[in-house]
Amino acid sequence: MRIMSIDRGVYKEVFMNDRMLSMKLSTVYPLLVAKAERKGRTKDEVDTIFSTVLGYDRNALARMVGSDIDYGTFISSAPRRDDAHLAVGGSICGVRLESIEDDTVRRIRVLDKLVDDLAKGRPLERLLAAFGYSV
Repeated sequence: MRIMSIDRGVYKEVFMNDRMLSMKLSTVYPLLVAKAERKGRTKDEVDTIFSTVLGYDRNALARMVGSDIDYGTFISSAPRRDDAHLAVGGSICGVRLESIEDDTVRRIRVLDKLVDDLAKGRPLERLLAAFGYSV
């Protein structure tokens, strides 16, 4: 019996994507807020990114964060379903955004990239406008 080898890079990417999608929003969201706050930014600014990119109003976002929803379901069921996130380029955690084929995973990485850029000091309005979002 021959066992086929698995490309470690592909295996790692699939494993990480599955892991990322199954994480609870109530775990991920506070980490993103903390990343921004460590650099002097606010929870309100992170909420603005989530609201603008995903279309959740602040009350719905707060309800979702307080629920038991996983991050993948939260992203895939977002009210805003346009392609504006495709304009966001660059890399996050060593992964080129342009190379991500799975739409939900790409949206997750885009949110992470926008929060990273916010934490690096970019003005919120300019950050979102640069990628075609309007606040």
